[in-house]
Amino acid sequence: MTAGEHVLRGRTAVVTGAARGVGAAVARDLAARGARVALLGLEEDLLAEVAAALPTASHHWFVDVTDDEAMAAVAEEVRERLGPASVVVANAGVAEGGPFVDSDPGTWRRVIEVNLIGSAVTARVFLPQLLDTCGYYLQVGSLAGIGSAPMMSAYCASKAGAEFFAHSLRAELSPRGVSVGTAYLNWTDTDMIRDGDKQAVLRELRAHMPPPARKIYPVTHVAARMVRAIERRAPTVYVPGWLRGVQAVRGALPGLVTRLARQELMRSEFSATGLLGAGGRAAERAGEAGHR
Repeated sequence: MTAGEHVLRGRTAVVTGAARGVGAAVARDLAARGARVALLGLEEDLLAEVAAALPTASHHWFVDVTDDEAMAAVAEEVRERLGPASVVVANAGVAEGGPFVDSDPGTWRRVIEVNLIGSAVTARVFLPQLLDTCGYYLQVGSLAGIGSAPMMSAYCASKAGAEFFAHSLRAELSPRGVSVGTAYLNWTDTDMIRDGDKQAVLRELRAHMPPPARKIYPVTHVAARMVRAIERRAPTVYVPGWLRGVQAVRGALPGLVTRLARQELMRSEFSATGLLGAGGRAAERAGEAGHR
């Protein structure tokens, strides 16, 4: 047994957006280290498949992270079935691309709701349990929250908001024994990114980034780094590691990105992508149902 397995064995971990991609990979790694895992998401069949394959006692819940009442009910069920949460990973997220001026208001708003409001709802309903366990909350962020890119206004705004939400929580909860971390991720081989590469606007955006920033990382690599950060209760984790250096120059990034966009990206006409990937389409359906 490794030290990490000892730390997580027998504890309850909650992962949102756990049906696929990074969320599913994190759930698998947490279970491999002995944690009981609560998987939350909008794709019930996939959630059930992931949960059934885990080696520890785990359950899944079909729930929209933006639904306060439903999330509060799930939090109570997690406590009853698996025990109070010691780890919460706010991973649920969606993205869309295209010019803001042509964006669909509902789609743009849905990105903010899932990525930012959904993270806040997740924290709100599980914080009583984390306070009981002196637990750890990990907010999944992005390079997009450090250096905002054109054609991704909703995603960048939501991830920047989620980053500073986590910073605020860290300062607020540290005296009470709860640790808060932020995972800064770059391009990861998920359904959302693969779908994005089929869209001209996002394909061009990635093509004009510096070579190291274009690389796509396997979900297994990203999840392993995140789970090691959970074991250490780390305040930050950067995947890839060079993203840490971007923090030092983030003040210069808006001007640099604007010059690059003027020279290269804005020579073409682009249209809105809608929410990306199967996960995005599930979030779109849930959002439509919630507004009926």
